[in-house]
This record gives sequence, C-alpha cells and structure tokens, in this order.
Amino acid sequence: MATLLSNGQQSVMATSNGQEQQQQQDEPEQQQQQQQVEIRKSSSPKPGAMPSLKLNRMGSVSPKDKRVYKIVLTGGPCGGKTTGQSRLCTFFENLGWKVFRVPETATVLLSGGVKFSDLTEKEAYKFQENLIRTMVQIENTYFELGNSSNRNCLIICDRGVMDASAYISKDKWEKMMAGNKWNPVEMRDNRYNQILHLVSAANGAEDFYSTEDHACRSEGVDLARELDYKSAAAWVGHPYFDVIDNSTNFESKMNRMIESVCQKLGIDVGDRLQATSRKLKYLVALLPPDSEFPPFADFDVVHHYLQSAGPKVQARLRKRGQKSHWSYIHTQRRPNVHGQARIEVKTQLTHRDYMNLLAQRDDAHFTIYKKRRCFLINNQYFQLDIYKEPGHPRCKGLVLLETYSSLTGDALKNCMPKFLNIVKEVTGDPDYSMFNLSLKEDWSTTKKFCRSATHGKQDEQPPEPPKKQYHPYDENSD
Repeated sequence: MATLLSNGQQSVMATSNGQEQQQQQDEPEQQQQQQQVEIRKSSSPKPGAMPSLKLNRMGSVSPKDKRVYKIVLTGGPCGGKTTGQSRLCTFFENLGWKVFRVPETATVLLSGGVKFSDLTEKEAYKFQENLIRTMVQIENTYFELGNSSNRNCLIICDRGVMDASAYISKDKWEKMMAGNKWNPVEMRDNRYNQILHLVSAANGAEDFYSTEDHACRSEGVDLARELDYKSAAAWVGHPYFDVIDNSTNFESKMNRMIESVCQKLGIDVGDRLQATSRKLKYLVALLPPDSEFPPFADFDVVHHYLQSAGPKVQARLRKRGQKSHWSYIHTQRRPNVHGQARIEVKTQLTHRDYMNLLAQRDDAHFTIYKKRRCFLINNQYFQLDIYKEPGHPRCKGLVLLETYSSLTGDALKNCMPKFLNIVKEVTGDPDYSMFNLSLKEDWSTTKKFCRSATHGKQDEQPPEPPKKQYHPYDENSD
C-alpha cells in the first residue's frame, strides 16, 4: 500500500516539473509537437464519422449527442501515465472536447506529511479507507463538472478506486467494502467507462526503465514488475479494460492508447494513429478445472437484440453483473459511411432506462445468456464467454475466447493461455457472430443471416456458405 502511494506521488510531481517526457524512454519533445500539429491539421472528423463531434461555433453539442467519458490510467512505475495524460488531453482538446484531469488522491494526502512507517496497522487501514472516500469525492466533483458542461467531455483519472485493492490484503479489502456498502460492480464497472493499463517499462522495455532523476521512484526492475502486475490484476473484470504493452516503441505505445479510447467512443481516426490492435476470437473446447486458471472474475451476462431503425443498423442491450449487482450498456452499430470504418457507440444506462428499452426487443432473436470469465495472463486481457441455456441448440456447449492484440505470429502464439484447448481462430467468421447465433430462424432459410463482418445487413437471398472475412472492428460481444 505504501509503495502505491509513494509511486503515485512521483507521478504528479513529474507532471509539475515537466520531466516525465524526458524520463519516459527519452521521448523527444519535437515528436509531441509534431503530433500536435498533425492533429490540428486533421482533427475535423469526416462527414458521418460520429454525431457527437458535430460542434457549433462555440464548440458545444446538443444535449442528446453529448458524451461524458470517464477513463482511468493505471499501471506500474515508468509506464507512461503522465505523458499519456498529456497526449490524450491534446488530442481530444483538438477535437473540440473539454478535458478534465483528476489528480491522484494519494499524492494530495501524502503531501501533508504522512509517513506509513509511522502509522499503526489500524491507522494505516483507516487512512486507506479515508483515501478511497476522498478519491470518490474528488472524482465526483469532476464528474459533475463534466455532466454540466455543454461540450463533449473526457475525464482522465490518475488511478482509480480499484488500484487500492492491489495494496491491501483480500480480507481487509472485503471488510472495507462491506463496511462502506461498496461493491465491485458499482466501484469498478459502473463508475468508469474504460480502464487503460500502461505496462511498466520494467516489463518488456527494461533498457528504458530508470529511477534516475525520480526523487520518489526507487523500485528496482523486479519490484516494478510485481507492482505492475498487481495494478493490472486489480481491474480484472472491467468490461472495457485495455492493456497497452511495450511491444512497440514508446511513440507507438502512446498512439495505441489514444486509438483504444477512440475505438471505444466510436470516433473514426482514419490512419492518423496507425492502429494495429485488433479483436481476435477463438473457439475453445473442454474447459479445464478452475484451479488451472490464473486469478479470474466471473460475471453473468445477458444480451437482448432490439428492433432497429433500418436493416443496416444493429442495436442491443447488455446486462452484466455479480451477486445481483448489475451494469447496463446500450450498443448501436451504424453502417459504413463514405468508406469509413463502422461506427459502434456504447452508452451506459440506468436500470430504469434498461427496462424501458427492453420493450423494443426483437422477437427474431433469442436472448443470449453467458457466463463471462475475465483473466489476465502474459500482459494480455482475455474474456472467455461460456454460453448458457436457454438458447438456440447451436449455442449449446459453445465457448469463445476473445482478446485485443497488436501482436502477430509467434509473439501472439506465446501470449495465448496454454491451459485452454483452443480449437481454431474464428475472428470474423459469421458462424460465430453473436448476431447470427441468436437468430431464431434456421440459417439456411432466414434472410437475416449476416455473411460478412457488416452485421445488421439483411441478405436478399438465402445465404450461401459463409465466407470468413476479417474486419478490425468486428462485432464486439460487450
């Protein structure tokens, strides 16, 4: 716990003295300046790219199109969090968004002279509990500012609530959660839209890991790796958790981080960020016992497809939760416009909104029930979807593994979980599209079967044998 807080202290200090960009793998200042110029030149979205980016002369958006998107930047020492904040801020401000950066709460409190070596066990526990309460209040202040703004708003949190769980025993964490009536679904899944874990340079870029000129960074490489893993494991289970590793140079790492946020928001960035990360899907057979898995989190997931405005538009609801605590998401997928990538917009819902939208269920589709298992291994975040009854017979016993990665070939193969019996890759295969799997009609006779990655488009004729087509924004199963 003390290590987390002192590490957080250096993060904000690095922001204030402007040294992070030099310390983070000797990133040249002129590269950032060049990127800012390029973004200014191309920051205006193409027609139809995303309604929420249609700004008026004052930069505001209509209330129905406004977005407030809350992200957490986390990771071990020397991962690039401070530089990442700056890059995200520059990029989205040039798109016309308002950007708030929530300071790390630990730094605010530690600057008052707190030393954990002077605290008793009881005092340390209480301090950690108050730290979380303070963090929640500070974040809520920024969240309310975002909600009241008349512009699209990106809120960047320097670490989040769940980071604290990595530096306290499981028993104490559960006691703290119960005593404050907190639960993981609310504090992790519903509170933040996306988690970005920037992997420490100590894990994959050791030559660039340094503690020089960092007054509050003293961790050796081994300890930095351990802290990096703990901070990642704390967020396992969040539905939109992205691990930004060191498989590329630092400049590309920052671009992959920005691209990941844009992808989740449905913003078409073209080739400005040279996105290489793609969704991968695999068919799995004969699940091993739970004891062979790394630490994991299980969720109950329910999907409903909704009636849509047209044959090329797809809409669905997702309910996801643990122990009767739920999060709700509405997803709308729009067709290609002017040759751009498909747009997929996700909106977090209240329980009331979710129940109201259920009235629009499409009777041509079964409700999909799954158990979703989330786990982290080899710096890769995986989601294992285990289909459950009731459902179409085609879904009986179906298990699909999903991940996002920019790796290829042997590098990708070495990161895959060896304890799973992976039958084959099915990325882009329409036989494993959730849209098709949920259809009530037989595939050989229905006109709704989607033969390509453009799900939601109805066929005029009964389908031919499906052709495997890959699209980097292939259907996300939420």
